[in-house]
Amino acid sequence: MILKGKAHKFGDNVNTDYIISGKYKFKTLDMNELAKHVMEDLDADFYSKVEAGDFIVAGSNFGCGSSREQAPLAIKHAKIGAVLAKSFARIFFRNCINTGLPVVECDTDLIGAGDKLSIDLAAGQLKNETKNLDIEIKSLPPVMIKILNDGGLAEHFKKHGGFNI
Repeated sequence: MILKGKAHKFGDNVNTDYIISGKYKFKTLDMNELAKHVMEDLDADFYSKVEAGDFIVAGSNFGCGSSREQAPLAIKHAKIGAVLAKSFARIFFRNCINTGLPVVECDTDLIGAGDKLSIDLAAGQLKNETKNLDIEIKSLPPVMIKILNDGGLAEHFKKHGGFNI
């Protein structure tokens, strides 16, 4: 799985209410509607700036807060290719894999807003094409790559008739 897109940069401790504000989560479960409001509390114009495949790039502890799956689902429906951060809240990380949203742990200090990135998840490679830098990433286990390639855990189960690695 090779992903290409532009970086949209955020800081540390981005919680799930910043990802998708609670004021929307109780009005609708339509993920395409929620996607229009992703990250708007931190960047009001975020949705209008994002192109399919772009990346959210953040600091430490991305996705802290509640464990609701609406946050990674809304990101995915906003057509974000992956989320890159120094670290993730554990439940958010797992929800991303389960919903088919790639997550990458790396040194995001080497990535600036607007940088063009290329990620090969299977090979564990991240290239900052703007700065011509290879950035080390924490590789995902093969089973997680397979789940992501299948579109998430539910799709993986449908495709393989259960949890076959």
